[in-house]
Amino acid sequence: MSLTSILLHQALNGLVLGSFYALVALGYTMIFGVIKLLNFAHGDLYMAGGFVALLVLSAISGIVGAGWPGIFLAMLLAMIAVGCLGVVIERIAYHPMLGAPRLSILITALAVSLVLENTVLALTNGQYAAFQTSLGFGGVAIGGLFITYSEMVLVGMAALLMVTLELFVTRTQYGRAMRAVAVDTDMCALLGINVPTVIGVTFFIGSALAAAAGTMAGAYYGSLWYFMGFLIGLKAFTAAVIGGIGSIPGAMLGGLVLGMLESFGTQIPGIGSQWKDVFSFVVLILVLVFKPTGLLGRSEQERM
Repeated sequence: MSLTSILLHQALNGLVLGSFYALVALGYTMIFGVIKLLNFAHGDLYMAGGFVALLVLSAISGIVGAGWPGIFLAMLLAMIAVGCLGVVIERIAYHPMLGAPRLSILITALAVSLVLENTVLALTNGQYAAFQTSLGFGGVAIGGLFITYSEMVLVGMAALLMVTLELFVTRTQYGRAMRAVAVDTDMCALLGINVPTVIGVTFFIGSALAAAAGTMAGAYYGSLWYFMGFLIGLKAFTAAVIGGIGSIPGAMLGGLVLGMLESFGTQIPGIGSQWKDVFSFVVLILVLVFKPTGLLGRSEQERM
């Protein structure tokens, strides 16, 4: 295989992987922007979305099949279910803690993560679950690069979700309310904005995007595991920091950058695929040292 083919193949891998990171990172950065919470349970919502989609697809595959129509329907229902789960978690675990020190709500997020992981562990006995589809391996060859239809659809779906989110945040009333709450929660409450509702909408959207990423990952890799959300949660947090946590375009950019860095980093002599996680977190450390605000983030001053 020529060097050009290798580079193109790694770019494609990085684009697919970065799309997953970006969708999960969006939830991180939205929730942090609104209530300044690093929701470390967010990766487990990605895992939950994959399992919910698997259950739905198993139930409807006899009717609509296990191709893209079935996967689209399973993803939609998983997004709704996990979005509602995110709202329930916010109301039960996070809302009573909003006035508490940040360390307290951070510990609560870790506790929620453990509850979700161990619930799925108990239900699956820690075994991998096969995400069986009928997508096949068809595709198109462009020069020395072969792109499967699955890769094209997955990247297209991720791009559509990200563009839709950007339009929602910038063009709708709820989007403007979310940006206002992110700037000054107390002033928004005085002006009549229903802050708890805005926070609930934020959690619903962020959780739904994580569920979409979990569904797409299940269809792409062909398997699910109860612990799959832990590592991608850390990677998505890394992507959010690289892009500038609190910035929605930054989360998208950070996810794609991290996916590309991981994909190409494994081609560096002495850094194989087994070192890709180490490579990712080294990049995180370097970003925190040299540009703590991230690529598109802005420094903020605490108000007294």
